[in-house]
Amino acid sequence: MKHNRFRAAIRSYASNKYLLLMFLPGFLLFLLFQYVPMYGILIAFKDFRIIDGILGSPWAGLKHFEYLFAGAGFTNALRNTLIIALLKYAFVFPAPIILAILLNEIRLNWFRRTIQTVTYLPHFFSWVILGGILFTFLGRDGGFNRILSYFGVQPVSWLIEPSYFYGIIVATDVWQSVGWGSIIYFAALAGIDPTLYEAAVADGASRWRRIWHITLPALAPTITIMLLLSIGNFLSVGFDQIYNLMTATTSEVGDILDTYVLRRLLTMNYELGAAAGLFSSTFGLLLVVVANRLVKLYDKDQGIW
Repeated sequence: MKHNRFRAAIRSYASNKYLLLMFLPGFLLFLLFQYVPMYGILIAFKDFRIIDGILGSPWAGLKHFEYLFAGAGFTNALRNTLIIALLKYAFVFPAPIILAILLNEIRLNWFRRTIQTVTYLPHFFSWVILGGILFTFLGRDGGFNRILSYFGVQPVSWLIEPSYFYGIIVATDVWQSVGWGSIIYFAALAGIDPTLYEAAVADGASRWRRIWHITLPALAPTITIMLLLSIGNFLSVGFDQIYNLMTATTSEVGDILDTYVLRRLLTMNYELGAAAGLFSSTFGLLLVVVANRLVKLYDKDQGIW
């Protein structure tokens, strides 16, 4: 029996050899850059010395994690990370869904394509470029303050005021990602049977009722999968964005786990950096497991495994 299964598997692989060849480069890339670097996790449990290497350095147990959790810098970075993460899940995650639903209701194709093109564009610019644009636009003499001056509002240096930092981070992330993120929801909307809408119209359902009872239930599986895939990066709140928008005056509210790790690496404190990175990854893994379990309890056909 086992021999027959083995031969069947070999025949299956042989018949799909070209698909396997197409899969191989992506697999090797993922293996090289995602799994091989996991060897460096050992640094978090050692008193690392470059001369001795990772394996030759003495074990330190959980000493570096004790230093990590006792440090004020880590506590502040963790608090900022959690606040920004919750704000982004509250506002950034639903933004592409809302955009896709709104554009799906537009019947003018040229107008819908124009809005899609305009909202896609920011995705193709790096945060280095976007940061320069935003510092100019939101500066004291920038265009945003000039617009507000017509309404009698005094100019503000928005990006150096700590009280505005969280709002700017969320708003600019929506601006940069909403168009690109809506693509997958457009694909899901294209798969909805149009006769469902026709039947709803014949029954006198309003546009809001059609969205609530047809569009959203059809999008629910896609939304669930996207949420589960993203929740593993819950503590990765956008290093590029925050690093390019943070200033000396906003560092207290803008310092996150990723920037904390970077500072530890720049000061050659590799052990604390590795410990902070391992904590973030483990926390994300636990969130994915718990979230997937909760989804399975609600609907056993949903989830990512």
